[in-house]
Amino acid sequence: MAFEGLTERLQNAMTKLRRKGKVSEADVKEMMREVRLALLEADVNFKVVKDFVKKVSERAVGSEVLENLNPGQQIIKIVNDELTDLMGGGKEGIEFSPKPPTVIMMVGLQGAGKTTTAGKLANYLREKDHKRPMMVAADIYRPAAIEQLQTLGEQLNIPVFSMGDQVSPIEIAEKGIEQAKNEGRDVVFIDTAGRLQIDETLMAELSEIKAATQPNEIFLVVDAMTGQEAANVAKSFNEQLDITGVVLTKLDGDTRGGAALSIRAVTGKPIKFVGQGEKLDAIDAFYPDRMASRILGMGDMLTLIEKAQQDVDEKKAEEMAEKIRENTFDLNDFIDQMDQVNKMGPLEDIIKMIPGMNNIPGLDQIQVDPKDTARMKAIVLSMTGAERENPDILSQSRRKRIAKGSGRPLVEVNRLIKQFNESKKMMNQMSKGNLSGMDNLFGKGAKGKLGKMAFNQMNKKAGINKKKKKKKMVRKKKK
Repeated sequence: MAFEGLTERLQNAMTKLRRKGKVSEADVKEMMREVRLALLEADVNFKVVKDFVKKVSERAVGSEVLENLNPGQQIIKIVNDELTDLMGGGKEGIEFSPKPPTVIMMVGLQGAGKTTTAGKLANYLREKDHKRPMMVAADIYRPAAIEQLQTLGEQLNIPVFSMGDQVSPIEIAEKGIEQAKNEGRDVVFIDTAGRLQIDETLMAELSEIKAATQPNEIFLVVDAMTGQEAANVAKSFNEQLDITGVVLTKLDGDTRGGAALSIRAVTGKPIKFVGQGEKLDAIDAFYPDRMASRILGMGDMLTLIEKAQQDVDEKKAEEMAEKIRENTFDLNDFIDQMDQVNKMGPLEDIIKMIPGMNNIPGLDQIQVDPKDTARMKAIVLSMTGAERENPDILSQSRRKRIAKGSGRPLVEVNRLIKQFNESKKMMNQMSKGNLSGMDNLFGKGAKGKLGKMAFNQMNKKAGINKKKKKKKMVRKKKK
């Protein structure tokens, strides 16, 4: 995942400060040395690192900080503030035209995910802002580019304007906007051609499309996995086209985070959206303050709450809360709740948004197989209605029948029932404290259901490792 290496290095540097009652200038210098190395390792632009370290150092060695009762916490706050500022300060959205349609020109190199991002953003604006988007296929050079956009349009039920690959992109873009006006579409995405590298022909064509369409926004799509090079690409495109914003893709990949931390400082232009997955709804507005908080391992509760509000069925959550209060929570509800959580994205990513969870040793190694839910469902669906509603009747012979019927080992059936019983017990205890269904799910740290699930995964791994160690010891004794 993005930023993991950077998060670990920064946390290690700051943990030393947290433990100190009094902080000296020497302590600050030592911490800043670690911060500098962490940022350079994350492939952040050297000049950006130099300026960042200088700003933090100047603020951190002030007498009002060093003489504070909690100087360590103050310095961490300064690092957090400066990281937020480095990435733009606040969220910057799309500037919609007062006279529709709003024209958004998508530019970028080949392979950055420009066409897919156009589809994701069109879907995002339709869902979040209730817009009526249209996409225009103006990339006539890349094989199957038009086809790809049309397929995306069909999947999302969003119209795509195309004139084939024998018409100039400028004419396609102009006619596409005209068509959008006629159909009452209020946002138009122009998918332009890319190249493997920046060249004069590409830039000349993009400049012509810009002059002909007068776009409200020019979004540069860059691959976050290219690190500092993404910032260099952004700089070149900005000099030629005066872009209005950047969309970072593949932020969920094995990226060190250098692009996100360098682009604003190098170009002066904001990151407006980030793509974090292959699904067509896997795109989010970029919040510098939330990203800074996540980089420093302090969680991201606002994004987590938004995800919950967006993906968790409120009526179902209320029904679930009522069942928990009445202690009638059964296996059907257990699977239902798992489905609700899965809608929000990979469990290991959700857990890391909970403040404090990032400090748990071994959490970065947790990987929850999405097939686990499907396996659990298979087990539950192999039970009779009476067994699902009252798991207490699940005798060993019944469990063996369920294992056979679901095609899963008996140990998995036993584990599922054990997890269900633990969850039910924990929820029953929490409900006595008058907590809502959402609180049961997002309790603090390891007390929340998500935290509990993380610990189950860790204990499972620890159990496997213990067994391996025991086997090795037995072999040694035999020798």
